[in-house]
Amino acid sequence: MTAGKVASANIDWSSLGFSFIPTNGHMKYTWKDGKWDQGEFVTEPWINMHIASSGLNYGQECFEGLKAWQCKDGKVRLFRPQNNADRLRYSASKACMVAPSRELFLEAVTRVVKENIEYVPPYGSGGSLYLRPLLVGNGPMLNLIPSNEYTFIVYAVPVGNFYKDGIKTTNAIIIDDFDRAAPLGTGSVKLGGNYAPCLPSTQAAHEAGYTMALFLDAATRTYIEEFSSCNFIAVINGESIEDTTIITPDSPSILPSITTQTILELAESFGWKVIRRPIPLEEVRSGKFDEIAGCGTAVIVTPVHTIHHQGQDIKITSNKTLGPALEKIYSTVRALQMLEIEDKFDWSYPAEGF
Repeated sequence: MTAGKVASANIDWSSLGFSFIPTNGHMKYTWKDGKWDQGEFVTEPWINMHIASSGLNYGQECFEGLKAWQCKDGKVRLFRPQNNADRLRYSASKACMVAPSRELFLEAVTRVVKENIEYVPPYGSGGSLYLRPLLVGNGPMLNLIPSNEYTFIVYAVPVGNFYKDGIKTTNAIIIDDFDRAAPLGTGSVKLGGNYAPCLPSTQAAHEAGYTMALFLDAATRTYIEEFSSCNFIAVINGESIEDTTIITPDSPSILPSITTQTILELAESFGWKVIRRPIPLEEVRSGKFDEIAGCGTAVIVTPVHTIHHQGQDIKITSNKTLGPALEKIYSTVRALQMLEIEDKFDWSYPAEGF
């Protein structure tokens, strides 16, 4: 894999968004008769599924999302893929699925990068190669029992920088009439079935002029849980940047975000105070927090300036962009992903073969 092959596809890298773009193909592995096959690179963007598969009929499916970047030195690297491998295995266990090993997962993501190397956006463009690992039950199981066959796929799509015109704050609305996840349910699992039920609330929020929907705990509806597609973090600013406090909800029904984990570990390395605890809705309503953001793989952090709840607009910040704490977090994560600064955490993973 040489730097010269990166970004050689006929694409206007400056105009990339976050939508599907055809690439050379995807990796596909099949588990059957108690073992995974050797995998194959498939050029057609389709899979054969049995009409009675447990994935189609009962939603036995889970997925991941991660990115590959061309770094400052010209090499292509993934960011914390081991964590994605482990989370996929966790998700699979909650749906009685057979998951690929960490080693097989890493083989799959590096192979798909290698086969689609010309679709990795160039360093400096702000873009990346987004990878979507997908595990689905694909055996004919009319009864509600675990499948006897699984398909593991990793496809790749070049995506752009969400913040082409600079990071701007957005707004959110708290959802009161829908519970994203039950306290003892699968809210902490990256199952596809957790996302479709949120679409009506998300769509209604967009139609009302809000960018994100924010969900409360299902048991009492008095604690903050997470946004429809990303985690919630809050900041209390001190007299100086060194006195910053980062707070994130502690709940068994929240997805364990790798981006959130990265942010919290970074904050601790800055010497900031990091708190994981339930966050009462009243703390948001009372204006306790100086900065609030959604955080996830797609954008790292999305700063929020206003949260609407029951007719009230709760103003978080008057800033039109990132506050000081979120700016430090965002810029540091991006610098680490591009290896513009030393990776003391060993988060970068070479995507140079398998």
